[in-house]
Amino acid sequence: MIRLFASLLALTWISSSTAADRPNILFAIADDWGPHAGAYATPWVKTPHFDRVAKDGLLFTNAYTPNAKCAPSRACILTGRNSWQLKEAANHICYFPPEFKGWGEALAEKGWNVGHTTKGWGPGVAKDANGKPREMTGKAWNKRKAKPPTSEIGNSDYAANFTDFLDAAPADKPWAFWCGAIEPHRGYEFGSGVNKGGKKLSDIDHVPAYWPDNDVIRNDLLDYAFEIEYWDSHVGRMLAELEKRGLLDNTLVVVTSDHGMPFPRSKGNSNAMANHVPLAVMWKKGITAAGRVITDFISFVDLAPTFMDVAQIPWKETGMAESPGRSLTDLFANKPVHTRDHVLIGRERTDVGRPNDWGYPIRGIIKHDSIFIENFEPSRWPGGNPETGYMDCDAGATKTFILDAHRKNPVDPFWQLCFGKRPALEFYDLKKDPDFVQNLASDPRAPTLRDQLHAELKAQGDPRMDGQGDIFDKYEHAAKPNVGFYEKFMRGEPMKANWIDKTDIEPKVLP
Repeated sequence: MIRLFASLLALTWISSSTAADRPNILFAIADDWGPHAGAYATPWVKTPHFDRVAKDGLLFTNAYTPNAKCAPSRACILTGRNSWQLKEAANHICYFPPEFKGWGEALAEKGWNVGHTTKGWGPGVAKDANGKPREMTGKAWNKRKAKPPTSEIGNSDYAANFTDFLDAAPADKPWAFWCGAIEPHRGYEFGSGVNKGGKKLSDIDHVPAYWPDNDVIRNDLLDYAFEIEYWDSHVGRMLAELEKRGLLDNTLVVVTSDHGMPFPRSKGNSNAMANHVPLAVMWKKGITAAGRVITDFISFVDLAPTFMDVAQIPWKETGMAESPGRSLTDLFANKPVHTRDHVLIGRERTDVGRPNDWGYPIRGIIKHDSIFIENFEPSRWPGGNPETGYMDCDAGATKTFILDAHRKNPVDPFWQLCFGKRPALEFYDLKKDPDFVQNLASDPRAPTLRDQLHAELKAQGDPRMDGQGDIFDKYEHAAKPNVGFYEKFMRGEPMKANWIDKTDIEPKVLP
């Protein structure tokens, strides 16, 4: 019903347009970038090109991914469905179910020229029903390389690969390009923010209350910022290329990230920081009253319906499964119809490293003033088992510092906030406690939010609501050498996990 309502709104919006008016689509997605940018008043991150997209279009302050891990988040973007509606694709490094089509494939089937560079959907395996590899985000354009400014930044020249795509694009076809960076994904060159970015530790205006405030954490944040700025420079080059070709005015430009920053208590979790993403959208011919700041809650499930609407392809003709998302085109037209005061978030297996390849299942609901979280298996370790290195958290300076501090002081509060076991229910008052460190599970508002969460999840067919949630743990991990990782590791078998450091591994099992 929601999908139908959104389509009717979009059909009204595009009723006066023609096929020639259809915009091209540039979807520029960073990897592990939280809502830190000049447009969000972050003083230690300079993003002039993201800020330009926001100024000449729309800036969204409450945009969220349903799932804060690479593969499941990107699955939500492509399909317009929440991760708990995507079977295996709720998990990281999965076998993507052939039954779920994405907007890249739908556009290609309708004659669009679709391409991508570097990171599209993934990591995981995506094949059709006949076993043929799927082009989830179109043809790959990865020829161009560039010398990175640090030892840890990738060598893909995203902007140059986009130029190659444009050079080859047929003049009589609309196009959609997915520019998938790998910044600011870890690792980082420690000190690069100061030594190469010209930043100062005093630039950091706020260190979240769940991390210690010291030079190590501040340097780590500035290194993260330096990689964001590198990504932003490619956004600028792509905008300049579109401008040079006279294509910018009728290109829908979307700049975002798959989820929050790769730090403890963020990426791989489900909360107000892990799922909160930057989002700016520009389309000079299609957005009225540019420069607006949108405070409505936006979910990644809204993107696929939006792209189909601006492409003037009715959802029923896409072959895509039903979406709970809402097209953003009414917001483009400055119509106060797209109103949502909350988003749903969740998590299943975001990495291996627990017994039996189990995940850490969560569902939650975020509003302006509060967040409610339900942890379905609180006896499990949320960040991954200590004895395998807390594998749900990427290695880095902040992680190392917190783990070392806990070994010196077992009651260290930062370890508990970032890696310790959690209660079944959590509730945070985001107005009084924006860093969500004071759990108020007994707050009288919590049951109301839980009822709303469960009602919406039931309507969406979430297996967790029918007592069938263990199906997500049974889906096989797509990296075959890592299937049964915990048991193999504990037997002493050599295992590869390049996203953690050896020092992350606890020498003994913690209670």
